[in-house]
Amino acid sequence: MLDIYAGTNAKKILERDGFKSSHFSAFLGASGGPKWFTLFGLDKYLFGEFFKDRQQNLDLIGSSAGAFRAACFAQQDPVAAISRLAKYYSETVYSNNVTPAEISTKARVLLQQVLGESGAREIIDNQIFKAHFIVAKTKGLVATEKKPLQLAGLLQSYALNRVNRRLLRKQYERYVYQNPRSSLEISDAYKFNTHYVDLTEENLQEALLASGSIPLVMQGIRNIPGSPTGMYRDGGIIDYHFDIKLNNQKGLTLYPHFNANPKAGWFDKGLKRNVSPDNYCDIVMLVPSQRFISQLPMSKIPDREDFTKLSAPDRIAYWQTVLRETERLAEFFNLFLIQPDIVKIKTLD
Repeated sequence: MLDIYAGTNAKKILERDGFKSSHFSAFLGASGGPKWFTLFGLDKYLFGEFFKDRQQNLDLIGSSAGAFRAACFAQQDPVAAISRLAKYYSETVYSNNVTPAEISTKARVLLQQVLGESGAREIIDNQIFKAHFIVAKTKGLVATEKKPLQLAGLLQSYALNRVNRRLLRKQYERYVYQNPRSSLEISDAYKFNTHYVDLTEENLQEALLASGSIPLVMQGIRNIPGSPTGMYRDGGIIDYHFDIKLNNQKGLTLYPHFNANPKAGWFDKGLKRNVSPDNYCDIVMLVPSQRFISQLPMSKIPDREDFTKLSAPDRIAYWQTVLRETERLAEFFNLFLIQPDIVKIKTLD
C-alpha cells in the first residue's frame, strides 16, 4: 500500500527511535502537477494528525505543485486548505483551444480559492510551519513570451543539461520566497545561484503562481514585488524532485512523493542521471506502492496529459476517485505508526 524509503542516517534513527514527528525539521513537496493527487490523503493525515499541535519549527519547501501544497500547510486550517486545492484543481476545465493566458488566469482563480481572504497573512505570520516557494528566474530566450523563441531557449536548456546540469546556470537562477523568520539555507553540487526573498502580502501570490508557471503551458510572472526585474517561471525547472542539501537542518526531512526515483530538474526526466545519495542521507520518503497504483482507475496516477486525453467529465470523475482512494494510504500510515512491523523501511540508494 505504502512504501517507506530512508537515507542511511535517517534509517538508523528511525530503526533506533521509531517513526516520530519530532524527528523531522523539514518537509519537501515536489513538482508534478496532478500527480500530487496520489498524496492527498497522506497530506491531510500528516498535517491534520501527525504534525498537529506541533511546537517545533518545520520548514515547508516546495516547487510548483509542492509550493501550492506548502501554502496550504502553512495556513491555520491546513486540512481545509489542501481540500480546497484538491477540489478546485481537480474540477478545473479549459476551453478546447486553451491558451497560456487562459491557464494562467484560471491558476490565479484557483489560488484565490485556496488562500481565501486571510490565507496569505496566515502563511506569512506562521511561526511553526514556515513556507518556502522555489522559483526559477530566467535569462535569455527562455525569458520571452514569444513561443517560438521560448521553445528555442528550452531546446538549448535541454542540450546544455545533457552535457552538464551545471550549464543550466547560464539560463536560470533559483529564488526562494520564504517565511520572513526563516533561516533555511539551500545548496547544491551544481552551484545554482540561490537568492532568498521574504514573503509579503504584495509578493506571495505572484511568487506562488511563478513557482507553478510551466514554460510554454503558462505565462511567466514578470517583476515579482521585492525581487529584481525579470521573468520568473516554474521552480521545477531547477528543482523538479530535488537534489539539494539543507545546510542548517537539525532533524530529518519528510518527503511524500509519487515515485521512488526522484529527478533533480525538469530536464532530467528522460535521463538516467540520479540524484546524489549524500543529499538524501537524512530524507524519509513516503511512496504509494505499485500495488496501490495498479488498483487506481486506468492503473496509473493522474498527470497533465489527462487534460487532453480524457473528456472533462471523465477526467474529473477519475481524479476524484483517486482523491478518495488515497484515504487508504492515510489509514495504512496510521496503522504503521501503531504497528511498525507491517512495513520494512527500505534504504534509499
